Amino acid sequence: MIGNLDHSTLQQLWWLITSVVGSLFLFLTFVQGGQTLIFTTADTEEEKALIINTMGRKWELTFTTLVLFGGALFAAFPLFYATSFGGAYWVWMLILFTFILQAVSYEYRKKPDNFLGARTYEIFMFINGSVGILLIGAAVGTFFTGSSFSLNMYNSVSWGTPYHGLEAALNLFNLAFGLFLVFLARTLGAMYIVNHVDYEPLVKRARKAALINLLWSLPFLLTILISLVTMDGFAVDPATGTIFVEKGKYLHNLLGMPVVLVMLLGGLVSVVYGVVATALLGKNGGIWFGGIGTVLVGLAIFSLAGYHNTAFYPSVTDLQSSLTIYNASSSRYTLTVMSYVAIAVPFVLGYIAYVWKLMDAKKLTLAELTSEDPNEMY
Repeated sequence: MIGNLDHSTLQQLWWLITSVVGSLFLFLTFVQGGQTLIFTTADTEEEKALIINTMGRKWELTFTTLVLFGGALFAAFPLFYATSFGGAYWVWMLILFTFILQAVSYEYRKKPDNFLGARTYEIFMFINGSVGILLIGAAVGTFFTGSSFSLNMYNSVSWGTPYHGLEAALNLFNLAFGLFLVFLARTLGAMYIVNHVDYEPLVKRARKAALINLLWSLPFLLTILISLVTMDGFAVDPATGTIFVEKGKYLHNLLGMPVVLVMLLGGLVSVVYGVVATALLGKNGGIWFGGIGTVLVGLAIFSLAGYHNTAFYPSVTDLQSSLTIYNASSSRYTLTVMSYVAIAVPFVLGYIAYVWKLMDAKKLTLAELTSEDPNEMY
């Protein structure tokens, strides 16, 4: 059946697959968000250790999902890899560096003879959860605002600024997108603490943190939504492949794809309900509403950027260098082979869900933390 799909269908299918993985990554950034709460929500070293060890049980899932997202996106759409990493390499290198800091921090924070001190690694975790997520949001924002690049006949990229991607964080829309993701991650992190930690003083503060960070995210969310329905977008003529600027493009996408509009609104409502249930109703399962809502919002954003004859990586200096899911994708043969491999993905996700359930079967307590082998603590 997969072998009978035409190239266009496979291209759309792989944009959907990468969108799902990317949206799951956005949910898993609750780990990064939780890391930023150690200086604002924890009052004691014991509470700080509770947060770090709670997030430490999941940080590898976030990192693995990020790598999977990057691998799937760049394998399915290699011209995006060549253009983005070949031109905007500083922003991607800085993002990867913050995740390296995270990995090193979990490995060495509590190791004997740690000459840097535990606090240094805690600052590294904070950088990963704030700067790293901010830059990821700014990079995704360029799917809508565009970047300064051009491609020659051999698809060799020339970047229009000396900052090679870092300039994305200076754009108001991109900055708002990044800050929204930072506060969303903090909101999800707070809800996960409520769900996973059995220590009432910390849980009480985490409930309050979930609400506060949701409120902080709202101005940036409104900036994003207002911009999306009013800004010009980058459209592609399906007959000729010509890229052109279209007024109200993303509003047209929302109206032309009602299911995307439903996902966006439904996702936002789900996140808000998760916070209300956590902060005001005293529920512990708000993270799941927040997680589902985040995935739906992520799917809506990626769909707006790539579907409905839209350039998902537009160039503001050379419109015809802009990338679409059609001109940036791998060959039909490659996408077909990848699709057969992707059949195994649901089984992998099932295994992850099973392991997750086992790890979260019992809430983390202060007594359990102090009784653990120090070499197994983060």
